[in-house]
Amino acid sequence: MLSTWFKITLWKRIMGMLVLGIIFGALAGENALVISWMGDIFLRLIRMIVVPLVFITLVSGVVAMGDPKRLGSLGIKTLSLYIGTTLVAITIGLVLAAIIQPGVGVDLAGAEAKGLAEAQSLKDRLLTIIPINPIAALVEGNMLAIIFFALLLGTGVLLTGEKGKPLAALFDSGSEVMLKITHLVMEVAPFGVFALISGTVGQGGIGLLLDVLPLVITFMSACVIHVIVTHGGIIKFLLKLPAARFFRDVTSAQLVAFSTSSSSGTLPVTMTVAEENLGIKKSVASSVLPLGATINMDGSAIYVGILAVFAAQALGVDMGIAEYLLVALSATLVSIGTAAVPSASLFLLATVMSVLGIDDAQTFIIVGFVFPFDRPLDMIRTVVNVTGDLAVGTAVAKWEGELDEETFCAKPVD
Repeated sequence: MLSTWFKITLWKRIMGMLVLGIIFGALAGENALVISWMGDIFLRLIRMIVVPLVFITLVSGVVAMGDPKRLGSLGIKTLSLYIGTTLVAITIGLVLAAIIQPGVGVDLAGAEAKGLAEAQSLKDRLLTIIPINPIAALVEGNMLAIIFFALLLGTGVLLTGEKGKPLAALFDSGSEVMLKITHLVMEVAPFGVFALISGTVGQGGIGLLLDVLPLVITFMSACVIHVIVTHGGIIKFLLKLPAARFFRDVTSAQLVAFSTSSSSGTLPVTMTVAEENLGIKKSVASSVLPLGATINMDGSAIYVGILAVFAAQALGVDMGIAEYLLVALSATLVSIGTAAVPSASLFLLATVMSVLGIDDAQTFIIVGFVFPFDRPLDMIRTVVNVTGDLAVGTAVAKWEGELDEETFCAKPVD
């Protein structure tokens, strides 16, 4: 029986328990709250791994850039494009969230807005990014300070060269361990989803699920716009190549990304598509695409940014230009440290929420609200991430003279 359960892919288990949770909540009403402890356990497990996951995987991600093949002209072009497309992605997401306002009118039971600290200016908030004591930042869960120190530490390891390799190996190993722990936590997800969704439906009725629709519409609209305008624009206007052929050629990688929800898990197919369908030479594909699977998370940046605005709107937190800029900055940084595993974006939400004065307790009420619906959204996020990897790979290959345009324009290999 137990072996049969684990033979079912995780996303199918999550979706199945989602449906069962809705049915159970509708039938049991408020009595469904009796199993709320299962959802609480799952949320506590997520909170447990957030800090080490961000710190270790981000340092490891920065160190991963140290491959000599990723440095120099090729590396500068690759990193500039990855960071640039991520900034565009988060901007699109924030603009749509400000226009559509998916969080307005949403009732988040148990959450009350505390708002932003009145005495803290933008200058002071920016200064808190630099930790006086990095250990204290880790203990207190000061996520922006943790990200800053992780980036600095990773850069230091790179610059140290040969003597820094033992520490680089330690963080690489630690990253693998944290990903395994994340996978273990995700095995609890089906039961957490069941408890969270049944409690939500039992307490507020099935009609409460409609509150998620504006959020879903906002997110999907941002993803479609980003893929067509940003990725398509790179191909058509920057590279003067047919965008329609690009999107046709990358379909197989997108489908695998959609089904696995993992950029790293899709990497073998992404590499094959790049070389056989797009005509990207192996010298570029083998350096640009693995780096993209590590740091290029446009879909995650869109999602985390929109969720932050959604939370602020639902909790009544006022957002000005300064707050939107801080969300954009933190979402861009946190996307670099997003582990390439399903639903990893939610683990990092507290980082972005903190810049709006939303504490951990409020953040994980938001997580509990959206997590039951996260799986299909995660599948879409991964499609955006992988499409971005291939668009950037094509651009770098074209600029480096490593793109076979005849292969690009030929019929794709199945």
